[in-house]
Amino acid sequence: MNVIKDDFDAIIVGSGPGGATVARELAIKNTKVLILEWGDYEPLRGSFAQGCKTIFTPGKGLLYTPQMLALVRGITTGGSSVHYYATSFPVPFDMLKSYGIDIRDEVKEIRNELPVAPLKDEMVGPMSRRLMESAQSLGYRWEKLDKFMYQDKWKPEYAFGHYGDPHRVKWDARMYVEEALTHGAKIVNYAKVKRVLFEGKKAVGVEFRKGGHTHQAFASRVVISAGGIGTPVILRESGIKRAGYDYFFDPLIGVRGTVKYIDVPASEIPMSAGVHLEDESYMMTDMAHPFATNAIFAAGALRFQHMFARSRTLQIMVKARDELGGKLTDGGAVIKILDKKEKKKLQNGYQRARQIMKKAGAKNIYRTQYIAAHPGGTVKVGDLVDSNLMTEYDNLFVCDCSVIPEAWGMPPTTTIIALGKRLAKYIQLNVN
Repeated sequence: MNVIKDDFDAIIVGSGPGGATVARELAIKNTKVLILEWGDYEPLRGSFAQGCKTIFTPGKGLLYTPQMLALVRGITTGGSSVHYYATSFPVPFDMLKSYGIDIRDEVKEIRNELPVAPLKDEMVGPMSRRLMESAQSLGYRWEKLDKFMYQDKWKPEYAFGHYGDPHRVKWDARMYVEEALTHGAKIVNYAKVKRVLFEGKKAVGVEFRKGGHTHQAFASRVVISAGGIGTPVILRESGIKRAGYDYFFDPLIGVRGTVKYIDVPASEIPMSAGVHLEDESYMMTDMAHPFATNAIFAAGALRFQHMFARSRTLQIMVKARDELGGKLTDGGAVIKILDKKEKKKLQNGYQRARQIMKKAGAKNIYRTQYIAAHPGGTVKVGDLVDSNLMTEYDNLFVCDCSVIPEAWGMPPTTTIIALGKRLAKYIQLNVN
């Protein structure tokens, strides 16, 4: 047994938007922070090969439900934010307020600190522009979406960072990790945390595996931010057996078609614009993909003739709000069924998207297989954590999508960053 002998005030497990935010906020306040990250910290190259390692490794970044819905998560420093589409969606203030959480001030901080704004007109690609014009002509309130992007850094020749952005136009949680390290935090990569260590009802550290060996690290505060799948697995192993039940995973499909006289560039920014049909429980946005992912989706739909038509392909993503349900196994396998109600939402969205695609001139329209995105609700506030995100054990906190108590069908990055800021303030005020 190897013991890290440094004295830490806080251990942060995971470096996605939640963990990275807590680490950064605490480190800036001179709190001694240790970040434990299962994935690597290799420089981002933006290559498909790197993406295969960080999000497409079966059983690690790539998981499947019993119905073969694919669910991907980023196992790397920065977590899934390295691979996300950098879109800042509205925060469910009212829903969180009903559970005793008010993060309006923290959201204001985010907007002051991070580059949150709709894209400049010159950054809106031909696919997004064409779909937006088509949707608006049909009466949809299809509008530009807020993006986490340093737009002054953008150049037309830069490919969008689907597999990580080497040009650093897209904000990701690695940037918060880097700030934390600058202020004295430490990070250990390839560290897979297995369980939390306790003295009575108080968390005092964690046990993790690295390089084939077991290690322990100790601190006065422990924050688990390993994501909607990883966090409940750790908590179960630590004795919180009710973690990992009745969760959401926002199912989605892509609606695709080809058009003539268009050249969708590699720099096309996905989710530039869209519409949220809240009453119908789904949203639609444009969705550009790089060459390899485009080919995979076309092949998955048995549209082999479209595998190499990326530059002529238009795509609308339809993403639904699903119901809570299902369970995770102790090993993190996703056991959840997409039922008729959710499929009907997606079918309704498909019909609307098909109408928009036709108006945009698309031919050979088809839909992809079902996919699942950003699972959450596995360690709900009001159930397994309180309004300060603390578990039944003193000094053990959770900060990631797993604490979201209800499904609301929107990508959660802004919400999770704000929760991280709020949690860091609480920890800073309550350090022994």
